[in-house]
Amino acid sequence: MSKANIPQHGRGAQSANVSQRFGLAARDADGDWRDAVEGIDGPPIKLRTTVTEEHPKSILTFNQSPDIGFDRSINAYRGCEHGCIYCFARPTHAYHDLSPGLDFETKLFAKANAVELLRQTLSRPKYVPRPIAMGTNTDPYQPIEARFAITRQILELCLETRHPVTITTKSDRVLRDLDLLAEMAKHDLVAVTLSVTSLDPRLSTKLEPRAASPAKRLSAMGKLADAGIPVHCSIALVIPAITDEFIEAIVAEAGKLGVNSCGWIPLRLPHEVAPLFREWLEVHYPDRAAKVMSIVRSIRQGRDNDPGFFSRLKPKGVWADLFRSRFRLACKRAGIENTVIKLETVAFRSPLKDGQLRLL
Repeated sequence: MSKANIPQHGRGAQSANVSQRFGLAARDADGDWRDAVEGIDGPPIKLRTTVTEEHPKSILTFNQSPDIGFDRSINAYRGCEHGCIYCFARPTHAYHDLSPGLDFETKLFAKANAVELLRQTLSRPKYVPRPIAMGTNTDPYQPIEARFAITRQILELCLETRHPVTITTKSDRVLRDLDLLAEMAKHDLVAVTLSVTSLDPRLSTKLEPRAASPAKRLSAMGKLADAGIPVHCSIALVIPAITDEFIEAIVAEAGKLGVNSCGWIPLRLPHEVAPLFREWLEVHYPDRAAKVMSIVRSIRQGRDNDPGFFSRLKPKGVWADLFRSRFRLACKRAGIENTVIKLETVAFRSPLKDGQLRLL
């Protein structure tokens, strides 16, 4: 195994995979120079995670995508320490001349002024409330949330203003905000999605090295449901010939826990994610790498990725039809009816100003 194919312990990506799309220059270390440096200084030091505080000018992002169920979102962090190798958000790091590979997992940014910016937005006279999606790009409950608590601050403001929120996460850290979520649920203001990829903890540590174990995510689902919080189980992402074997078992577990709905999302490989995923396959599953990519292309119209609206989330072909049929049958057996979770918007009230008291 070459140096390039040695697994990075505790990381999803195996390399930086520097992007050229936005002008970042490629850098190739000369072999003799690299060996000389290692001979003097020793092997490269272990990768460390760094967090930089940033102060953006806005925090609420609006979109007009016709195939997703929300029109606004908040991502309190850039980059994600969970390190999921298949994460479709990885290319966003390339916008800032950072690599979608290891930089995405190790060079993180926290939007320290997020709640202040959101308060300003919600205070605008013409603001019209609709559910804010959290966790659409990076996980709101990744490990650094324990330090910055930006997600909790946002939830506190949303509870104050009676603003609806949806949360998507791979972490049982969501339970740290159970008090807020339970209170929001009483007013139909929140729904939580927990993403589960497999039920094999060893596989999970390869796919999502710093995310919570599958058992912890399932346990969190149950505790949220018991607290009266609407819970959705997302089997995401489904990787052919690697994780699809867990579809039925995950749905069955979700049904036992009393979740409100369940769904699945097929593997997506946009931009730099495709070469990163191929590299990961060669390191961890060289025996089936060709098979996996063959199935991926068969459901993506012969390409690694289909970026088209609607089709990107609705793959076609024999394999896609098989996954879809298996999922539907599993939901029927588990008694999951997949009812749509509706959140309340009419109770919204503008944030309080400093020193202001709210009339009951």
